[in-house]
Amino acid sequence: MRVLVTGGAGFIGSEIVRALVASGHEAVVLDALLPSAHMGGSAPAVPDGVRSVVADVRDREAVAGALAGIDAVCHQAAMVGLGKDFADAPAYVGCNDLGTAVLLAGMAAAGVRGLVLAGSMVVYGEGRYDCPRHGKVRPGPRAEADLAAGRFEPLCPSCGADLVPGLVPEDAPADPRNVYATTKLAQEHLAAAWARSTGGRAVSLRYHNVYGPGMPRDTPYAGVASFFRSALARGEAPRVFEDGRQRRDFVHVRDVAAADVRALEALPERAPGSFTAYNTGSGEPHTIGEMAAALASAHGGPAPVVTGEYRLGDVRHITADSARLRGELGWRPEVGFKAGMKEFAAAGLRGVPSPSAV
Repeated sequence: MRVLVTGGAGFIGSEIVRALVASGHEAVVLDALLPSAHMGGSAPAVPDGVRSVVADVRDREAVAGALAGIDAVCHQAAMVGLGKDFADAPAYVGCNDLGTAVLLAGMAAAGVRGLVLAGSMVVYGEGRYDCPRHGKVRPGPRAEADLAAGRFEPLCPSCGADLVPGLVPEDAPADPRNVYATTKLAQEHLAAAWARSTGGRAVSLRYHNVYGPGMPRDTPYAGVASFFRSALARGEAPRVFEDGRQRRDFVHVRDVAAADVRALEALPERAPGSFTAYNTGSGEPHTIGEMAAALASAHGGPAPVVTGEYRLGDVRHITADSARLRGELGWRPEVGFKAGMKEFAAAGLRGVPSPSAV
């Protein structure tokens, strides 16, 4: 199978390229090398024999050229994270949604009918919650006054009782809480519309908190694991927002790449015109504070500092049920939390030297 990997020089995309090559497939990389993901133009080496095209996914001519002879597309190119403020909205919509539309239009014209999309758990907004009295409930966005007062946990919207967080299934209603989340949901809608219109087969892997060697260093668009690891590289304590008890699912980048390869290989088995979303997480929920502590311990650096700071647009708890991906595609994560954090603590970030070189 010949696969075009957009964003194939990025953190996740480059790991997918390596996994495809290791599985006997041919990969073609399309990447704009955006500064937000490639500080100073840095990018991992492309494996021998892999064609690499430096171009923006919004460039129709470049996309058309890259799609020649392609069997399927693994679409990873995107701006990620919350950004700095709402002024970033045009950039997010342009990169993520216009870029996806240009790619899908090119695929329709080229007769490419297989797509695996880098989705995200952010489309759900808050995770699943249960109230002792009202059962499953969906709390609204947290108020800034509550966050400023240190009241971080959402309460039952009906009775104000404390809630118990749980695992989110793929059929949970979408409720994006920020611009990035909104663009990720729009990507899924575009992919579903493309599949229906062309008879294509589309899969969205809704990634949870992906971490691992090669993450970009701390930019406004990096993940929290990158921020913590960068602080440790500077000899500083990781700064943990809120009270550190926010629940997340940290999944290793190699496991995510394996899920992408499995989804690509299974595309021919899917019904024409279909779109399916799969939660892609480790199945081991941990708090942000636990992750920071594990990373600091493995690195031998200072213990995390819980600051009480917060960001509007962040959700409190979001962990998913990945049973559908495991059951239908036979995927299993292989890197456990402790081992993964130990490896990540010893590995360098993109643009940051490894500890041995400091």
